[in-house]
Amino acid sequence: MISLTSYAFVSMILFSIGVIGVIARRNIFVIYMSIELMLNGVNLFLITFARYHFNMDPQIITVMVISIAAAEAAIFLSVIILLYRSKKSLDTDIFTTLKQGENHDKY
Repeated sequence: MISLTSYAFVSMILFSIGVIGVIARRNIFVIYMSIELMLNGVNLFLITFARYHFNMDPQIITVMVISIAAAEAAIFLSVIILLYRSKKSLDTDIFTTLKQGENHDKY
């Protein structure tokens, strides 16, 4: 039988890989996938402790997080497509520059 610490260790590894992916990568699609990996690591951790304590509350929260992540995936992927169409790149350095308008001396 697999112990509680094994599941907790796997969930911490998933979350850590996701954090490293968010910090180290420049491609916006890879950053999005790393955020999803972090969410799955947290979900695995919640399910592990729900099974350990025989409680259904964390499992309900996990189902809610999965459903919100599905809706977020549709919105985020559409934003990625729009950004790629406008800039022809998914590098995050392109999106950090602000567009200078004609009226930038007003404020």
